[in-house]
Amino acid sequence: MQEKPEKQKSPSIFKVVFSVIAAAFGVQSSKNSERDFTTGNLLVFIAVGLILTIMFIMTIIGIVSLVLGA
Repeated sequence: MQEKPEKQKSPSIFKVVFSVIAAAFGVQSSKNSERDFTTGNLLVFIAVGLILTIMFIMTIIGIVSLVLGA
């Protein structure tokens, strides 16, 4: 039986961003997913997800505006 450390360090912001991107594409590894659920803060993941979604939408709007010449 494997013992878990009493206090695990929460993931850095870069790990959170990469986890959210990987989860959005559906390629999140089970190891990283388990790490996120056990040590991560839900509000941080939600905030990063919302920010990345808004950035994605703004990028799409920008590309469409550029292509259409508007």
